[in-house]
Amino acid sequence: MLNLVLFGPPGAGKGTQAEFLIETFGLIHLSTGDLLRSEIAAGTQLGVEAKNLMDKGELVPDVVVIGMIKSKLENNKEAKGFIFDGFPRTVDQAKALDVLLNENGTPISAMLSLEVDKQELINRLLSRGKVSGRADDQDQSIIENRITVYGQKTLPLIEYYKPQGKHFGIDGMGTIGEIAGRLKVTVEKL
Repeated sequence: MLNLVLFGPPGAGKGTQAEFLIETFGLIHLSTGDLLRSEIAAGTQLGVEAKNLMDKGELVPDVVVIGMIKSKLENNKEAKGFIFDGFPRTVDQAKALDVLLNENGTPISAMLSLEVDKQELINRLLSRGKVSGRADDQDQSIIENRITVYGQKTLPLIEYYKPQGKHFGIDGMGTIGEIAGRLKVTVEKL
C-alpha cells in the first residue's frame, strides 16, 4: 500500500498535485477537513462529537481525527493507498498516525514536501486570491504570516520523517506539469 503525506506551504500547489497523484497512482484522498465535514453530515458518533466541539469554537482533538482516519481506512481496505492532506500537522499527530497505520501493516511510504520560494508563494496566493475571493489570499501581510507559521510548525514534522528516510523534498517551482513529473519520478522509486 502506498501512503503519502503531501506537504508544502500555502500556495505550493498541494491541491493541484494531490489530484495528479490520486489519478496517477489510484490513491484515495484523505483530507481531514473533508473527513470532518463528511462525518458531521453523516451524523456519526465521531461527527456529533466533532460538531459539538467546533460549535463551541474548540479544536477537534487528535484522538477524534485519528478515529475518523481509522474509519476511512477500515471502509477502504482494498485501496491501493492514501494521500494524507492536512494531517499530520504536528509530531504528536504523526506519531499517532504511525501507530494507527502500523496496526494495519500499512505505514507511511513517504512525506512529499513541495518546496517553493517565499516570493513565488506570495505571488501565487495573491493571484489565487483575485480568482477565489478568499480573504486570506488577498493581504500580503496575512500571507507572509501564514508562510511563517507553516515554517515554524512544519519543520519539526520534516525532522520527524527525515531519520526514517521518508522525507522527500520536491522542487515546487515551475509549471504544474514539471512539478507533477518530479513527484511521479519520486513516487515511482518508492
